[in-house]
Amino acid sequence: MATTTAVIADDERLLREQLRARLAEVWPELEIVGEAKNGAEAVALTESQRPDIVFLDIRMPGMTGIEAARAIAQLPVDGDDDDAASSDHDARPWHGCEIVFITAYDQYAIEAFQQGVVDYVLKPAERERLQVTVDRVRKRLAERGAGESPDATGMQQLLQKLAAKMNPGAVPKLKWIQATVGASIQMIPVEDVLFFISDEKYTRVQTATLEALIRKPIKELVDELDAEVFWQIHRSTLVNTRMIAGVTRDLRGRQLVAVRGHPEKLEVSRSYAGLFKGM
Repeated sequence: MATTTAVIADDERLLREQLRARLAEVWPELEIVGEAKNGAEAVALTESQRPDIVFLDIRMPGMTGIEAARAIAQLPVDGDDDDAASSDHDARPWHGCEIVFITAYDQYAIEAFQQGVVDYVLKPAERERLQVTVDRVRKRLAERGAGESPDATGMQQLLQKLAAKMNPGAVPKLKWIQATVGASIQMIPVEDVLFFISDEKYTRVQTATLEALIRKPIKELVDELDAEVFWQIHRSTLVNTRMIAGVTRDLRGRQLVAVRGHPEKLEVSRSYAGLFKGM
């Protein structure tokens, strides 16, 4: 049975050491494969080590734990793309990781975490509460192992709400998209957009009547759009849920989303298959 691995990210060294010691008590089989002192290091470690769990301090200087979690959610996972890059970890496919936030007592955060999309550990980490977290994380990892997809959209919505509460002065959600249409620049109302699809350089903005290009990647749009309206269904695709006409499966078993007002079908990648359970 493969070893379960984890990364710990906290800007305070003593708290990292304490959490590592407590985890050794309640989950001795867990292997800590890296420690980070900020969000950027946590994202880099997650990309290189591909752990099963990332423990993130919710408040860190620079890139916060929430910002790091959003970046981690955008990392490519094995099986999402036919041309996904291989790595030294090929013997052990990576399908994303569980996020556990490390936090002081913030009531709004705890209420959000209790939705069950992610878990949390209170500072300082106490053995009894950590055991509850470990039991829940183990259960979710077992569900992943059984083929159940994580709640990717629920995670996006939760992180968006937490980010707004932690930073109430943040930039408001996009209402307009400034995009290139032929030789002109047009202002497109976000509510008119059916979907966004990115390649390495451009993102296509598709409405019922026009197709436009912008230089903003999907990972930035995820942060700037309302996660309850625009669902990410693939690393490169966001779809307006109000425009979804239906979901079907092709001969290979892949889910395909049909949108009103456009003939193109949008593929749902493995990581987001749980969005349309029962299909």
